[in-house]
Amino acid sequence: MSERVDAPMAEIAVFVAVAQSGSFTRAAEEIGSSKSNVGKAVQRLEARLGTRLFQRTTRAVRLTEDGETYLLAAQQALCGLREAEQQLASRRSEPVGRVKIDLPAGFGRLLLPSFIDLRAKHPKLTLEIALTDRMSDPIGEGWDVVVRIGALPEDSELTVRKLCDLRLGLYASPEYLQRSGDVKTLADLASHDAIVFRGPTGRLRGWTVRDGDTVRELSPVPILVLADGQALVEASVTGFGITQILDRVALPYVKSGKLVHLLPEADVDGPPVHAIISLGQKMAAKTRAVVNHLAETLQQTAG
Repeated sequence: MSERVDAPMAEIAVFVAVAQSGSFTRAAEEIGSSKSNVGKAVQRLEARLGTRLFQRTTRAVRLTEDGETYLLAAQQALCGLREAEQQLASRRSEPVGRVKIDLPAGFGRLLLPSFIDLRAKHPKLTLEIALTDRMSDPIGEGWDVVVRIGALPEDSELTVRKLCDLRLGLYASPEYLQRSGDVKTLADLASHDAIVFRGPTGRLRGWTVRDGDTVRELSPVPILVLADGQALVEASVTGFGITQILDRVALPYVKSGKLVHLLPEADVDGPPVHAIISLGQKMAAKTRAVVNHLAETLQQTAG
């Protein structure tokens, strides 16, 4: 810091230095200024605020009640500026290094091929990917990015970016439909085989469908229950029966003719997809590159 301390933000930084060190002399040493200049900066700040920030004696410097209030606000402001500077710097730097990504099992297999494009764009990135359906702990398990579908736990130590919204629809293989008959109405579902997902809580996940202007919850009697998202898709492709899955997961199978989209008018809004990142770490360029790639890829797979 220069000898001249006349900018309001500089005065705030000087005030924080004095408050944290408990000494005008030590604060001056830490910021590379003189005790006189530090004292004048605090006096100017006190004059501007119209209050005393410190109680000064020959032996100690202590914050007043107003000083304690202002210190908290000043620390938060300076921290916000430092984080903004780090974010701007990270955007200018090249994505380099390893990024640990945890993806939902079925959804992750849909995204895996897209990472070839990410590597082509950023060849200095190394990706470590896990496919799990449980709610992983980004901080405790050391993940850079955790992608999850649906409701998220409230946690102040996490930052979340919404990647996309999903739709839920009913799907079956052409072979199954040829064997068991077409599905033309919601009532027809009762006579068909159902594949149902069991969520992490152990609860069977029923089917939510749109019936005209209303949304209904169906509880089909399953002939097969699975707790793995990818297995749910594969069982449907194999011909076990009808299942309800996410539109972006089903799309490549529909395009290849392995699945048929049943009763599109019965589709409903599904859960959102979020990327979860530890709040404690600045958004490094490598992490930002991955999160941006996920968002762009999911937007491209819409419809």
